[in-house]
Amino acid sequence: MEATVGPWHDRGVTTTPDDQRLRDLARLRRVRDRIDREYAQPLDVTALASGVHVSAGHLSREFKAAYGESVYAYLMTRRIERAKALLRRGDLSVTDVCFAVGCSSLGTFSTRFTELVGVPPSVYRRRAAESDAGSPAAAESRAAAAAGTVRGAAPGTSPGASPETTPGTDAGAFPGGERLDGMPACVARRVTRPVRNREAQAGRRS
Repeated sequence: MEATVGPWHDRGVTTTPDDQRLRDLARLRRVRDRIDREYAQPLDVTALASGVHVSAGHLSREFKAAYGESVYAYLMTRRIERAKALLRRGDLSVTDVCFAVGCSSLGTFSTRFTELVGVPPSVYRRRAAESDAGSPAAAESRAAAAAGTVRGAAPGTSPGASPETTPGTDAGAFPGGERLDGMPACVARRVTRPVRNREAQAGRRS
C-alpha cells in the first residue's frame, strides 16, 4: 500500500492509514493530557500545537473532530472545574480563583463560568457557603460548641446541681431509684453511704 503523507505524518516513513490514525490520536492525547496537567499555565492553541509539531489550525480541526470541542473550550472546561472546587472551599475570592486557574481576565472567566455552570461564580460561591452552613456536619459542630460551654456538670445533671442529688431522686432513695419507704431521709443517707466510709468512721470511734 502506498505511503500517505500529511501534516501529522512522519516524512519518509511508509505507514498504513490505520497506523497513521493511531499516531494522530496519540498526539491529540498528548495535547489533552498537557491541558489537564498545565491548565493553570498561560496555554494557548499555538503553544500546544508547537508541542506536537503541527500548525495551530490543523490542531484545532483534528482536536474538535476527535473530542467534539475546540482546544480552547476544553482548556476552559478544565479551568472552570477547578474553579468550582476552589470556590466551594470558601477561602478565596472570585478574583483569586480566576487567576489561580490560569485566567487573565476576570470578565472572560465569569462569562465562561456562567455559561458552563449556569450561575456567576460569586453566586456559586455564596450558595456553596450556605449549603455547608446547613449541612449535618456543621450542625454537629455547632452542637458540640454549645455543649462545650457547660463544663464540669455530670451527665444527666444541670449546671449548679448538687453532686449528691440528681433530678428525679432524693436523699431517701437508693442510687438506682428504689425508695426506702418509711425511713427518714437522714437514715437513708447513712444506709446508702458507701461501705468504706462507714468502716472508716467506725475505726475512728474505736
